[in-house]
Parts: sequence; C-alpha cells; structure tokens
Amino acid sequence: MAANIVEVDDGSFDAEVLAADKPVLVDFWAPWCGPCRAIGPVIEEISGSFGEQVKFVKFNVDDNPATPGKYGIRSIPTLMFFKQGNVVDQVIGIAAKTKLEEVINKML
Repeated sequence: MAANIVEVDDGSFDAEVLAADKPVLVDFWAPWCGPCRAIGPVIEEISGSFGEQVKFVKFNVDDNPATPGKYGIRSIPTLMFFKQGNVVDQVIGIAAKTKLEEVINKML
C-alpha cells in the first residue's frame, strides 16, 4: 500500500475521516473482493497526484462492520468522498481514473 494511504477502522474513523483538516476519499473494500483489488492501484496512483490536497483512506468492511452500516454501504468497492465531516459524493464499483479525478477536483 502506498505510504500516503492510511488504513482506518471503526475506532479511528471519526478522528481520521470526519475530523480531517482536508477532504478525504474513503475506499470501503475487502481482501476477497476482486473489483476492490482492481481499483486499488488506481487509487494509489491518484493519491500520488492529490496526496497533498486530499487524504486517502482504506477501510476493511469485513473487520469493521459498524461504520459501513452507518453509511449504508451495500456493495464494494464503494468510494465515499468526505469534506468537513460530511459525505459530498460517492462512487460504487469500478470507476475510471478520470472519473475519480473529476470527483476529487469537484470536491476541492
């Protein structure tokens, strides 16, 4: 995993995501999920471009069921975009790098 992508769990979600001082992209995923593994390198690549402006977070839904339940995560991968503690956008399933960059740019 790229050095600028942080792994969070139910216990650290509020501090790492909701209280973050910049916009956050949260990747809700699971190790067994093929599409999750496919989009991982795309997120790593984007984190290299936007790492100073946006915080990138991975959240394992298998190990931490409370937070995905709170946000109504029904399928993975789900990428949620937070700004000042609020969800401002989400992308469900595999998405092109250009689509993710578009959502991030809109959030900035």
